[in-house]
Parts: sequence; structure tokens; C-alpha cells
Amino acid sequence: MYHGVINVYKEPGYTSHDVVACLRGILRQKKIGHTGTLDPAAQGVLPVCLGQATRLCDMLANETKTYEAVLLLGRQTDTQDTTGRVTAQSEVQVSEDEVRLAAESFLGEYQQVPPMYSALKVDGKKLYELARAGKEVERQARPVEILELKITKMELPRVWMTVTCSKGTYIRTLCSDIGDQLGCGGCMEALKRVRVGAFLAAEALTLSEIEKLRDNGTVRDAIVSVEDALAAFPSAKTIQEADRLVKNGNPLTDGDFARDADGFWAGLDSDTVRVSDSQGHFLGVYRCEKKNGRWRPWKMFLNLEE
Repeated sequence: MYHGVINVYKEPGYTSHDVVACLRGILRQKKIGHTGTLDPAAQGVLPVCLGQATRLCDMLANETKTYEAVLLLGRQTDTQDTTGRVTAQSEVQVSEDEVRLAAESFLGEYQQVPPMYSALKVDGKKLYELARAGKEVERQARPVEILELKITKMELPRVWMTVTCSKGTYIRTLCSDIGDQLGCGGCMEALKRVRVGAFLAAEALTLSEIEKLRDNGTVRDAIVSVEDALAAFPSAKTIQEADRLVKNGNPLTDGDFARDADGFWAGLDSDTVRVSDSQGHFLGVYRCEKKNGRWRPWKMFLNLEE
């Protein structure tokens, strides 16, 4: 079984579920999960977790993301992108400066109402299921954060943007909100996800490329190990006497970790550390409880060699 994260380039026409289903066939294993949906019409980075790395799905889903999007002004649809039914059209009589000001006004945190065509659930029903049945329900606005928004090209009514944002941000909705602010409406015409955390589109592989690697016997070279996927967290080793504790997933104290010659260890600067035993075998991630200073397991990855 493979354990780790593979950086998939999702091509247009595939759902995120389709990608997982195809990978199960290509890699011949069932334990696979994606790290957050990408619309069928969209393309780009979709990190997929394999084996024990499926425990990372929620963590990677929380990473910041960068998108390249095309906003089409003057058209509104029920899906907030050009795949949907047109609900209104308007003349675009705004200047490029007005577009820039409107787009930049969304920088920072703002309250975003999720679209009806989304996988969010209300009373146990997915919103897109209700939308397809012709129903619209009230949705609560949620805080999202636009960390960076750069307009790279403008040929009105089209606007090309690069957006870096927090988890849970719908770029379709951002496009629609910018159009509403300009008074002419708008929707998303194209979307490419170019980054999820440390995973980049330039390094991603299509399903057919992964299949070729499998046939060549080199697919493992494309899989990021669990430990490397957690490289954002500093690394710490236990002392030999604490090896048994960490291998059993027990809580640890500061005294259970090895120090360098200066008495330093990673937990002095961070409340989350990657933990290896005294021999350097990676075993999991621990977090410090502020109230008592004890370190408790957060994500454990035992027997990765299996």
C-alpha cells in the first residue's frame, strides 16, 4: 500500500470524486481521499492522500490556496459561473479603475454567502441537490479571507485575476460579489487552482501521467511522504527511554524529548512538532496542551513501511 500525498492535476470535466475513483484503479488500493473539492469545470492542483496519509485530508483542506480566475462582468447565472443558467444580463459601463477598486475592496476578511450550487449541507441536504430541485434556502454568511488579489489582465467585460485565499472561499462567489458591487453583475468564466499549501500546479501530474509512472514502476517517486507533507512543523526526537511511549501514542512531557548541545529542542519555539523516536523513525505529530504543558498525539502514523 502507498502512504503519502500525490499532487494531482485535475483536468476539466472530472469531479474530485472522479479523480479519487480513477486513482483507486491506477494504484490498486482503496484507502485514498482528496483534500477538498474542485468544481468539475475547474482545473489545477488537487492533493490526494494515500493510505495512512488520509489522516492529513482535513489538515491539507485547511491550507491557503491560490487561484487564477477569469471574471466575466455583465452576466449572472444560478451557479455563479458560465456553466449555469443565465438569470440576468447587463451592459458593462465601468472603467478599469472602478473594476480594480471594487476587486481590491474584498481584500482581507469578508462575510461570504456560500452559493446554492455547493456541497455544503443544510438540514442534512447538500445545497446543490436542493438547487437542482428548484429550491433555494437561506444560507448563513461565513467569514473568509482574501489574502491577495491581483488583476493580471483586463479586456472588459473580462477580468483576469490571481487570488490567494483562506479555506472555504468560493471564487465563483467572489466573482459574483465583485460584479454586484460594480452594479453590472458578474460570474466566473474560468478557474485554475495553482497552489494548495506547498503543492504547486507546475509540479502536479495528470491521471494519465500517474498511470505511466505506475507502468514504469516509478510512481513512488511522485508520492510525497507523510513526514515531508508535514514539513511545516519542526522536527523533534524522543530520548531512548521515551521510545515506548511515543510508539504507543502516549502523552509526552518536555523531558521525553532529546536536546541538542545547547539544550534546545523544537518544542521550545512551537506548540506542534513532528515526532520521531530516538533512532529517527517518524511516528506522528504532537501538540502541546497549554494548561499543563503535556504533549499529546494529534496525528499518528505507525507502520508506514507496510
